[in-house]
Amino acid sequence: MTNLNCFGRHRRRTAPQSADSRNELFSPPLHSRINGWSLPLHGFQLVAWLVYSFMAIVGFGIYVPLLPAPWSFAAYAVIGAAFVLHLVTHVAAVTIDPADLSVRRRKDYSSPMPVFDNTKHQHVIHNLHCTLCEVDVGPKAKHCSTCNKCIADFDHHCKWLNNCVGGRNYWFFFISISSAFIGMILLVLVVLFVFIEHYVNPSVLRTAPQFQTVKGNGTWLVFLPAAPLETSSIGLLALAFITVLLALAALLLLCHLLCFHIYLLSQGISTYEYIVRKRQSPNPKEKEQVPPALPSNGASAQSLGPLESPVNCDAPLSSRSCTFKLEDRGQTSGRLPEPICAELEEVNGSPAQMIAGEPVMSLPVGWNLSGMEKPQAPGRSVEKPAEGRPIVQDPLGSSIMDAAVVHQQLMTEAQTQYLGFKEQTP
Repeated sequence: MTNLNCFGRHRRRTAPQSADSRNELFSPPLHSRINGWSLPLHGFQLVAWLVYSFMAIVGFGIYVPLLPAPWSFAAYAVIGAAFVLHLVTHVAAVTIDPADLSVRRRKDYSSPMPVFDNTKHQHVIHNLHCTLCEVDVGPKAKHCSTCNKCIADFDHHCKWLNNCVGGRNYWFFFISISSAFIGMILLVLVVLFVFIEHYVNPSVLRTAPQFQTVKGNGTWLVFLPAAPLETSSIGLLALAFITVLLALAALLLLCHLLCFHIYLLSQGISTYEYIVRKRQSPNPKEKEQVPPALPSNGASAQSLGPLESPVNCDAPLSSRSCTFKLEDRGQTSGRLPEPICAELEEVNGSPAQMIAGEPVMSLPVGWNLSGMEKPQAPGRSVEKPAEGRPIVQDPLGSSIMDAAVVHQQLMTEAQTQYLGFKEQTP
């Protein structure tokens, strides 16, 4: 049975369907987007710029100027270099057009893109020709449904950049996240140093000349040395706490993204190829749910082991299996008669025998009691082996019956014959 899951994957259509379709999850833009500055801007892009601006203002305007003279210069140099490098590479990754060379040569982003017709073409790119861009593309080019154009060496579409990441801007993207990670770590260390020294030794943080005019240790100056403003200790520490929390959240995302792309570089694959491999690989949970294969018709009974169902002749018969109600004799219960027990023990102790080409099992289907023999069930073939024990072929001829089922059938037949034997006994 095929398991259809409509919610496991996000659809990426290349052309919108009817406007009133409830299944419409994504509509590509009518015109191809040039780069990350093309409207509309993504919300993640705005969040990234707000976080960067907040960290730059708080770090270089409040906490770095409070460091002692030797450390403040080092912090300005190292953290400033990380922030400037991130700004340059981030802007470059957003501005560069990652489209394929053939698409960029056309430079016709103003004309509307054609609608993909899946009745004429199975895929957007077929034999290295894009049916939407109407150009020949490279072997690793993919048509991005968000940018609505073919991307050279496509890796993924980054919402933080609002642009695709491909072969032309991948290294700008990688350096951007690396510099952001390093800058965040250094800034957190500076803020933690100020937070701790505020309680341990506040005079270390008040070495700037502007603090000479400040009265009392509860007043602090920010935005030194250009525009000093007074603030309280509570405001300074509360802002430090918020800055550390925001920086740690950003570090978690940056660390995950950076480690993932380092892994991709070590494997020599792109994000797109990684996702394709993950989707094509079987799910381990689905493997566990696959039922084991049943034995084929040619499987031997010996390979599955003997089916044994021990019979206790001394135990009293249970009320479910060996207690019957007779109309003229009342309720009878007790142990099985000795001839039947001997037959059961003899059959249980014998291994299953085979008829050529068919799986068989040893089943007592007839009893010879007082010269009277029970007729065989229709559809079963009985063969008398050398030992004189009956063997019965499974009428279905497909599998060997379960030991519990065999035991239940055996006990039922024994009860029936025992009842007939009692009725015929004077």
